[in-house]
Amino acid sequence: MRAFLGVLVCSLTLLSVHCLYSASDDVVELNPSNFNREVLQSDSLWLVEFYAPWCGHCKSLAPEWKKAATALKGIVKVGAVDADQHNSLGGQYGVRGFPTIKIFGANKHKPEDYQGGRTGQAIVDAALNALRSLVKDRLGGKTGGSDYGKQGGGGAGNKKDVVELTDDNFDRTVLDSDDVWMVEFFAPWCGHCKNLEPEWTAAATEVKEQTKGKVKLGAVDATVHQGLASRYGIRGFPTIKIFRKGEEPEDFQGGRTRSDIVARAMDLYSDNIPPPELQEILNEDVLKKTCEDYQLCIISVLPHILDTGASGRNSYLEVMRMMADKYKKKTWGWLWTEAGAQMDLESSLGIGGFGYPAMAAINARKMKFALLRGSFSETGIHEFLRELSVGRGSTATVGGGALPKINTVEPWDGKDGVLPMEDDIDLSDVDLDDLEKDEL
Repeated sequence: MRAFLGVLVCSLTLLSVHCLYSASDDVVELNPSNFNREVLQSDSLWLVEFYAPWCGHCKSLAPEWKKAATALKGIVKVGAVDADQHNSLGGQYGVRGFPTIKIFGANKHKPEDYQGGRTGQAIVDAALNALRSLVKDRLGGKTGGSDYGKQGGGGAGNKKDVVELTDDNFDRTVLDSDDVWMVEFFAPWCGHCKNLEPEWTAAATEVKEQTKGKVKLGAVDATVHQGLASRYGIRGFPTIKIFRKGEEPEDFQGGRTRSDIVARAMDLYSDNIPPPELQEILNEDVLKKTCEDYQLCIISVLPHILDTGASGRNSYLEVMRMMADKYKKKTWGWLWTEAGAQMDLESSLGIGGFGYPAMAAINARKMKFALLRGSFSETGIHEFLRELSVGRGSTATVGGGALPKINTVEPWDGKDGVLPMEDDIDLSDVDLDDLEKDEL
């Protein structure tokens, strides 16, 4: 069961990158604790792989990645992040599938996507091309972003990135905002506040760049804006609170260094990433890509459109979207199909006997699946997925031991179903008396 759920991965064995790479390799282990220091504050060019230990493509890439790291040693840094364990770091850079490779060049806060081949030679060629571009930029006077964070304490940053908050603008700027806010309440005479200032400023600049402004840092002079300090029960300085729209403010309990602040901001950012796309199974590529790229693929077989109409189907799809949002931090793909459209798929999962709607969770690497036995509702599906998350529940082998054949179908048009037209039968030449005699 635990193998099915992928929980016996690097995070439980505490081997992290060493699940695919060892200490003898030239691949640098990267995690939230050292990423800023090793990569963002570095003058070197970095190639970073974001991977998951259970990912088949990642396992295939590993020997080529090692070859490239050895060939580039002393020239270009090559690292790897277990994004299954450190999902906040993966989310920070928009990682939605594995492996994802990023090139951190002149501007470390805006890495480029690697689009080349997955051989050692292709990786080395791309690294050297990126290195030439970096050198050319430096010759032209472009400094990039690597100097950020090397001045005074945790880094100078840009003071304009810390938003000044007052009694007059707080509600409009913070409480009415769809963005997440981290707000420092300070006093100008406070020694701890003075120590925090460069860290807070540096973090504000980095968070602004890495979250595209979705998480913001602000500051309130609580000695001037005493109404705000009173409203939020500020008793000591500095006090940091987290504000999310429609929720009660939360006290920030973490460390006071730039890296601590950035790490918490990135967790908040990952909480607000969009849910994975819910896709209709239209062809074999949709099923194959989703089930091979993600740890689990959650598949629903919904009743025929003639049985539910558009409103009924949309209600089922809305439940799935809510669940996809609830479990968006999981590396799961979400699919649906109409009853009868993919009979081989239904047969391989043993779905027909349970009626519709039905749901299955497939681990394509193990060719194992689990079926939803409860109600197709927010509560029922949550119970089902929660059991999977902790390694409980019964599983079976996918019929045939492989992903089934998938028919190519037209996408649902969003409308109610229409009964097929039947040819009219002309009874004008039929003698009903003769029919009666025949029946006798």
